[in-house]
Amino acid sequence: MNLTFSGADGIIILVVYAVIMLVVGYLAGRGKKLNESLNDYYLAGKNLGIVALFFTLYATQYSGNTVVGYAPNAYREGFSWLQSIPFMTIIVGVYLMFAPRLYAISKRANFITPTDWVTYRFRNKAVTILAIILMLWGLGNYLLEQLVAIGQAASGLTGGTIPYEYAVIGFVFVMLTYEWLGGMKAVAFTDVMQGIVLMIGIIVLLIGALTLTGGGISSLTSDIATTAPEKIGVPDSITSVNWLSMILLVGFGAAIYPHAVQRIYSSQSERTLKRSLSRIALMPPITTGFVLIIGIIGIQLFPDLDTAASEQLVGLMANEVAAINGFYYWTMVILFGGIVAAIVSTADSALLSFSSMVSNDIYGKYINPDAPEKKKVKVGKFAGIGVIALLLWIAWNPPGTLYQIFVLKFELLVQVFPAFVLGLYWKRLAAVPVFWGMLTGAIIAAVMTLTGNSTLLGVHGGVIGLAANFFICTVGSLLIPVNRAKQDEAEERSSMKLEEIKYNEKTGSLG
Repeated sequence: MNLTFSGADGIIILVVYAVIMLVVGYLAGRGKKLNESLNDYYLAGKNLGIVALFFTLYATQYSGNTVVGYAPNAYREGFSWLQSIPFMTIIVGVYLMFAPRLYAISKRANFITPTDWVTYRFRNKAVTILAIILMLWGLGNYLLEQLVAIGQAASGLTGGTIPYEYAVIGFVFVMLTYEWLGGMKAVAFTDVMQGIVLMIGIIVLLIGALTLTGGGISSLTSDIATTAPEKIGVPDSITSVNWLSMILLVGFGAAIYPHAVQRIYSSQSERTLKRSLSRIALMPPITTGFVLIIGIIGIQLFPDLDTAASEQLVGLMANEVAAINGFYYWTMVILFGGIVAAIVSTADSALLSFSSMVSNDIYGKYINPDAPEKKKVKVGKFAGIGVIALLLWIAWNPPGTLYQIFVLKFELLVQVFPAFVLGLYWKRLAAVPVFWGMLTGAIIAAVMTLTGNSTLLGVHGGVIGLAANFFICTVGSLLIPVNRAKQDEAEERSSMKLEEIKYNEKTGSLG
């Protein structure tokens, strides 16, 4: 992201953001016994109000990488990147389909991590472990994507004064510090600040970019029709199929982001959750829609950029907008500082979720079930440091464009969707078919990706795997004898009830 802002101005803005994050972390954890409770540290005591919940859900779906990565994709693909709006919209639709129901169950059974629901529903160690592996894979990829973006954005904002590697290390240190201090509460409050900055910055960048064109959208499209007609024409059948495939892959995959699911658990009430989601539904046109237009404007302002150069599109455009006047200059500086902070905010959400799954799902369930919660939190914190160290090593040589990294994580994560959502509504869904469905879908997606055949006739390997997954889950469950299914269901209900009774006794609740 090549910017010509003053390096000193960029450094000042980054330092200000870093200090604010650290102060928020300190205030969020002050006087709290966060380190002694999984619920308090990882879920903010399940007490997030509508503003904090809205912005932390917003930050989960829209990071600074949405601006940095999606605009170049719109530049390269043209108007066919319109798909970014519906695939962000379908995520909200899927949320509304399962989130309120899952929230009610999580409140009753005291879930901490997403796979607590899988354990609760299927009572099968193999299903739980496979779901943990797939979700951790998704989180690891997501974290890697954010680390790469942090380095590029911070280095670009400071005009290269802060090298890529130092930028990543510096903000990872800030992230780990405020997350350790304040847990989920600190993460949610920093999301509020960064979400507001990101929204305002995108709007100003769009207005400035339209000013540079000297015309409007109609003259812009006319110009593109003359200079790059392939970017404005009707997509061919393969592109259209790929569009639909991407909508399904992202729509289903992002809805079960582990850190997004934990935000569902963190809501103050079901009413708060529904109100937050209803407002999130307005965000795709405002966020990805505006970023799409920014990318399209780039086709006119910076024609003939190759793939590598187009990855710098937002920085190139911000330089031009900043040159208009002082207001635009400082708004762009603040925006790019906000982009860095928003990427950090998205990374901290994924890291917190990763840590919680290691501490609660792996260590707490299978290594040391009798460990006190204080020790589990400690294990999760150090696991977070370990995974960050590994990903930093990978991030020095980032594998491909940000968009390629973005797609990769969904191929396997989406395989958890049938077990996760279908399990909420279909009582007959059985553990054995769910396991084989998830495993088969994951193998199909992994083999296609590793062999360089990530799509077949435009359909992503993850979607093909998901179709096989659904087929095995549903047909396999239907083939189980009804009497056996009813017996398993009765045993499952009895086991679930016993767990709730134990939890109520432990917490002193009347249930």
